[in-house]
Amino acid sequence: MDRRFALMIEPASEPRADYSDTFTVVDASAPALSVGELSTQRGDGVFESIGVVDGHAQEVGPHLERLAHSADLCDLPAPDLAQWAQAIAVAAGHCGPGESVIKLILSRGVEKGPAPTAWATAAPAGDFSRARTEGIRVVTLDRGYDSGAADRAPWLLLGAKTLSYAVNMAALREAHRRGADDAVFLTTDHVVLEAPTASLILRFGDRFVTPAPHGGILQGTTQISVFGHLEAAGYTTEYATVPAADLAAADQAWLVSSVRLAAPIVAIDDRPLAVDAPFTAALNAYLLSPRD
Repeated sequence: MDRRFALMIEPASEPRADYSDTFTVVDASAPALSVGELSTQRGDGVFESIGVVDGHAQEVGPHLERLAHSADLCDLPAPDLAQWAQAIAVAAGHCGPGESVIKLILSRGVEKGPAPTAWATAAPAGDFSRARTEGIRVVTLDRGYDSGAADRAPWLLLGAKTLSYAVNMAALREAHRRGADDAVFLTTDHVVLEAPTASLILRFGDRFVTPAPHGGILQGTTQISVFGHLEAAGYTTEYATVPAADLAAADQAWLVSSVRLAAPIVAIDDRPLAVDAPFTAALNAYLLSPRD
């Protein structure tokens, strides 16, 4: 059974209580975009991926805030967040039991066109049970810029979640060529950034650290949620500039994202890391619980 769903979103002229007439359900397997669409021609747009558990879209507010932030960085029209929230609710209503993923896409639209193009899709999520339980191996890769690049060159859009993901996908392919499952980016001056599609969390005793969301890091909604959960349990959390040398000192580490959730890292550049299976299982149990 095909559980894919797609919804085109037309710009609303003004805020309102009901946006249902701005949504058009389209065949998710049929062509729906113009050949002049800049999202496909140039990757000129932004997106979000939202995890859905048993029909409940997780952390809608943080995802919409990040969508608006990315749109602002890319000089796109500000999305009507109430309209997008209703679109998410419609898409979530078409998700079956289990785990799914909703993608939100806001593109600059057709070249020389009158308005942006926007749509939402929903589909079953991949099976990440093995990554969550058995863990993943990662390698460090040079991101190609120093830790001051984002401030020095804001036009690089390093803090935006854009559709231009070719570099991220190339990094994953390189990680696979090196016998790993994923990668962690480093700046040229040896500061730890993030993974191509996830945030990094390091554990040092009872202190949990993630690279501070500056210098080209896209702050993860799942990482924020995990930190809130850890703080409620009495742990210390910290945003910090993490030198690459600190990776070797970590007791444990995870890559976290909205769909894969928490994947424990079993090795970084072939250096083994301990895995606390019960702790990781508890993290994922929390991440699979309804969260707004």
